[in-house]
Amino acid sequence: MAFIDYYKILGIPKTATEKDIKTAYRKLARKYHPDLNPDNKDAELKFKEINEANEVLSHVENRKKYDKYGENWKDGEAYQKAQQQHKNSNQQSNQQSYSNEAYSDFFESMFGGQSYNQGRSPKFKGQDYNAELHLDLKDIYTSQKQVLTVNDKQIRLTIPAGVENGQVIKIKGKGGLGVNGGPHGDLYIKFTINNHTQFKREGNTLYIDVDLDLYTAMLGGEITIDTFNGKVKLKIKPETKNESKVKLKGKGFPIYKKEGAFGDLIITYHIKIPTGLNEKEIELFKELQKLNQNG
Repeated sequence: MAFIDYYKILGIPKTATEKDIKTAYRKLARKYHPDLNPDNKDAELKFKEINEANEVLSHVENRKKYDKYGENWKDGEAYQKAQQQHKNSNQQSNQQSYSNEAYSDFFESMFGGQSYNQGRSPKFKGQDYNAELHLDLKDIYTSQKQVLTVNDKQIRLTIPAGVENGQVIKIKGKGGLGVNGGPHGDLYIKFTINNHTQFKREGNTLYIDVDLDLYTAMLGGEITIDTFNGKVKLKIKPETKNESKVKLKGKGFPIYKKEGAFGDLIITYHIKIPTGLNEKEIELFKELQKLNQNG
């Protein structure tokens, strides 16, 4: 009988803990389960190998014997009995109702050739679904309700204000049906946020560039700008410099899942140099130039 490396089958080291074995088994068993791989013989054979490895390694005493004796891990009288059963099974192979193709000879001697669906089928979580939802930045300034159609099923959900571009949220139990009575899978929704506004968003902070005429920048005054929740009047200090920044606290974007909490709005002033001056305006600028030089 050729030696079968059960650790290799489960993809774990010999130092693996019971938890490691259980985790590896469940991951592989779900991947190769026949119900998830219909008409795939290779997956079915792989599934049986995985079950065989788990039967041995998840049993403390069997694992000790396997680690010590390898292919002859059930030593002494039990091993001799297994060999005799194997010999008898070869003589009666044409009368057997199960296939020897997927199990090792010794494993069949141990467990009587039981297949994966003879009363020991494990439960598996259903397949997870993935969906992508495209929204505009202005749409997620407030929470909103949406109805998604995933695999011909309508799913109602509330999208919290402030969701990030590229953010993924999980909706538990809205994926595929479980296998053998296992729980439903989950639905993962990835958000793609398109920005068609004049604002730039970085997290909860919004940025906006505002043009400021030279006269208001020099003399001061008042301007009105648009924000996401209405217009705001701003006082401009005299002699405001180009690229000056002003922070408006609480006028930025909503903070995700924090009701009533907002980031800041950062305004950058860009001073516009007047063009198309008439003769009078040119004369006035010349006068200002002379005053500045004489001063």
